[in-house]
Amino acid sequence: MSLPTDTVLDRFLRYVVIDTQSEATSTSQPSTEKQENLGRILEQELKSLGLADAHLDEHGNVYATIPANTAKTVPVICFCSHMDTAPDFSGTGVKPQIVKNYQGGDIRLVGDSAQVIRVAEHPELQAQIGHDIVTTDGTTLLGADDKAGVAEIMTAAQFLLANPQVKHGAVKILFTTDEEIGRGADKVDLKKLGATFGYTLDGSTIGEIENETFSADGVTIEISGVAMHPGTAKGRMENAIKIASAIVARLPQDQAPETTEGRQGFIHPVGISGTMEGAKIGFIIRDFEDAGLAEKEDLLKAIAEDVITAYPGSTYSFTVKEQYRNMRIVLDRHPEIMENLIEATRRVGLEPKITSIRGGTDGSRLSFMGLPCPNIFTGGHAYHSPLEWVSVQDMETSVRAIVELVKVWEERA
Repeated sequence: MSLPTDTVLDRFLRYVVIDTQSEATSTSQPSTEKQENLGRILEQELKSLGLADAHLDEHGNVYATIPANTAKTVPVICFCSHMDTAPDFSGTGVKPQIVKNYQGGDIRLVGDSAQVIRVAEHPELQAQIGHDIVTTDGTTLLGADDKAGVAEIMTAAQFLLANPQVKHGAVKILFTTDEEIGRGADKVDLKKLGATFGYTLDGSTIGEIENETFSADGVTIEISGVAMHPGTAKGRMENAIKIASAIVARLPQDQAPETTEGRQGFIHPVGISGTMEGAKIGFIIRDFEDAGLAEKEDLLKAIAEDVITAYPGSTYSFTVKEQYRNMRIVLDRHPEIMENLIEATRRVGLEPKITSIRGGTDGSRLSFMGLPCPNIFTGGHAYHSPLEWVSVQDMETSVRAIVELVKVWEERA
């Protein structure tokens, strides 16, 4: 059987035109059936590479195994990417465009002339001279997040199977659904996967490695006010809408997403609803340290308590729900995961830059489920927008990094 010889670009262009947008209001997994359209294609492509165990499960996740070809006992590692695209912008009717041999300057998108990828706003373009850059036509997102990762894993798998002289342990492949709505790891069967360590291919600029995420909680404040006919309300009405508004108005300005960066956390109201009688505010709380998370929750609770003292007939409830935790807590227990990744990154000619994600990733959830899992660069930029772009040469570098990484694990076993 002759193996396919698809390039990473061939695969990427094939995957991005398949609409796989996830839907946060759906309660099923996958949240949209159309994600399985890509899953079925990947299952067949993996089988065509000779991976007999490749399969799409009932939740839309795709699993496969590249068998070991070394006599050494090597830890089983997994490469994971998500198939869904973000609900933030349309993923229907993606028309990828290729700017060949980019020579600098702004890139005006052909489908909507108002959409321009400007060098001033995307300084990473300055490192792309001579590269072939894939963009959208300006009317949809591209889906490099995370179909660049999917294409890179698939292309690396094809290379390993075509080059048995490259020695490696067993390598597991996992493609998930619904990562963009925070459910990517919900239905992953780690026992079936059978990997010891993992790597998500879901980063951005080549050379950047992410070993840390926010720790994240959700907070809901529910307020019960005192409803009264407005004509006879003097001294008696306690309007829950006004109480909720007072709480939001007192949030510290220096602890908001719009005023923080780097390792600073924040308190962020994400929803408010209500009537005179009752109101509800939803918050997300983010910090890289659990202690910082607790401090922000204590501060928010103190604000709510202080506001409510002016309304003696009203009450409130304060509910905290854990969302995810900083994956570095887990990764630091297994230093070889990062050490091997740093070595592989250097072998493809890049100086590793270890960074933190001001957000979450499948790898964060998977780490706490028992699969320690940092995040590797894919080369994509400007995610979740019509200005999304990726360099073909950067995707090829990511493929080489995956191959070098499995070699490092085998050599050091």
